Amino acid sequence: MIYEIIAIGGLLLLLTFFNAAETSLTGASQPLMHQLEAEGNRAAARVNKLRARKDRMLGAILLGTTLTQIVASGLATSIAIELFGPRGVALGALATTLVVLIFCEILPKTVAIRRPNRVALVLAVPMRLVVVAIGPPVAAVQWLVDGMLRVFGVKFEGGMKAEAALAELRGAIAMHGGRGAIRDERKMLRSILDLNDVAVGEVMTHRSNMVAADADQPAETVIDQAAASPHSRLPLWRGTPDNIVGVIQTKKLLRALHELRGDIAKLDVATIADPPWFIPESTSLLDQMQAFRIRHDHLALVVDEYGALQGVVTLEDILEEIVGEMPDRPMAKGQTVSGVRPEPDGSYLVEGDVTIRDLNRELEWNLPDEEAATIAGLLLFEARTIAEVGQKFLIHGFRFEVLRRQRNKITSVRVTPPGTMKRKSA
Repeated sequence: MIYEIIAIGGLLLLLTFFNAAETSLTGASQPLMHQLEAEGNRAAARVNKLRARKDRMLGAILLGTTLTQIVASGLATSIAIELFGPRGVALGALATTLVVLIFCEILPKTVAIRRPNRVALVLAVPMRLVVVAIGPPVAAVQWLVDGMLRVFGVKFEGGMKAEAALAELRGAIAMHGGRGAIRDERKMLRSILDLNDVAVGEVMTHRSNMVAADADQPAETVIDQAAASPHSRLPLWRGTPDNIVGVIQTKKLLRALHELRGDIAKLDVATIADPPWFIPESTSLLDQMQAFRIRHDHLALVVDEYGALQGVVTLEDILEEIVGEMPDRPMAKGQTVSGVRPEPDGSYLVEGDVTIRDLNRELEWNLPDEEAATIAGLLLFEARTIAEVGQKFLIHGFRFEVLRRQRNKITSVRVTPPGTMKRKSA
């Protein structure tokens, strides 16, 4: 009987090992394991090899678990029958169930759930040996199962589709909360994944706010405008502001002045301007960033489907979608977005041309940006009319109050988030 008890103890330890291995190897972080393998961690490499053939790994675990449970239960029942007679069947089954449930199921799985990466690295070596040892019977069982599935017309696609992979990445990024650097990194990673879903028309500088110069005016006036502009490139128009004929670079302008020994009267700005580069407003930010890299350019003019000028987009605009706004001037204390000022009561004073994407990214709101790019555009779309000063609207849980309006353009809005309204009412 002593040998049987020792055998039962060994089988229960083996069962504990299988349960801990199953939970840890399936729950370990795949990105972390790949990173550790790249750094030379051999245990992480074994974990990745086991996960690469997850069907074989799980088959070996299930086979080992089933065999150990059956043998341990049979030995425990035989001991109980010798000690207690026919009543030993029930007593043996009860004792085995309690021991297996507490010490071989709940305990190892709890430890593996709380420390999946650490436990997986420890158990990867013995689990690899188990998979190799009982590989042939597991492969035979798997072949039988696959054959049965094919008979019933069940098919599995290999690999993970791009949409599913992106969704998994978004979910992993969203899971990691926190403040400070972690919060900023999460926003940047999420913005990178969104580059292919955002069109340049959503981030461009509208033509009403575009800085451009008349190519027919004196060169001295163009130089003054270029010097006053915060940008290194200045579009040139002729006849009407919508007729862009070139883009002049400040560096080329200075080089031309140097070659002319400062004689501004001999300078013709149109001859040193680069040809304009027009792109459709539906171009994605990812495609446009690649185009900037190929052309070694930093500015493009955006046109609609009719060829009419809509605005200008720069490489800086795309980079700001990733890293956040890079203002040309210092912002007020507590201000995170240019044109947005937080108020003591929890509301925000927002200029009408502030984009919804900037608000959602910096303040973690969920305002819709499918039909409108700016706060003013969202009000126009939802209200179906040009709102008057003082009018209030409740849109997607946010309260909007129009503060200022210039002709038909809404220039300032007070936005109160849902949580702030609940605190006020309480």
